[in-house]
Amino acid sequence: MKKFELMTLPYEVNALEPVISKQTLEFHHGKHLAGYVNNLNGLLPGSGFEEMSLEEIVCKASGGILNNAGQILNHNLYFGQFSAPKADNAPTRPLAEAIVRDFGSFEAFKEAFQKGGATLFGSGWVWLSADKDGKLVITQETNAANPIQKGLKPLLTFDVWEHAYYLDYQNRRPDHLAALWQIIDWEVVESRFK
Repeated sequence: MKKFELMTLPYEVNALEPVISKQTLEFHHGKHLAGYVNNLNGLLPGSGFEEMSLEEIVCKASGGILNNAGQILNHNLYFGQFSAPKADNAPTRPLAEAIVRDFGSFEAFKEAFQKGGATLFGSGWVWLSADKDGKLVITQETNAANPIQKGLKPLLTFDVWEHAYYLDYQNRRPDHLAALWQIIDWEVVESRFK
């Protein structure tokens, strides 16, 4: 039977400061994500999903299996898209061109994306995805949902569950969303787009 493992962060636990603190990463990655991994591994035996990938499980399962698999997939994409803070951090071609084509400008995209994250009621995620024709779309997904369930290819996500930001930003979700642009590793996002 396949056993899922906690992803290894591609950077040091303090590398994202001051945008995301070491303490938040230790809780978010080391406790929340680890919990989802342990839960999924405990639910898989006898489920019929034992040999499936996370993506397959997310598209076919329901209930606790879906919730835990979705959170693992979402968090793996989320934690995998960051690097140390950079000023004037922005994508390059061809993703930058697609953003301008579909949103008018990078600034307009950032504004729409942050609004999507700030206005999502409750817990969930805001996503930039590409449809089958390469058109970029912003979606709000609640709880453990992922754009792959709608036939989209996820490129970039901001986690708006409170555990992602509350230690650092308390109830200031919009401030957290605005700060995240400094730590996006656009090479990773662009590799997902290709």
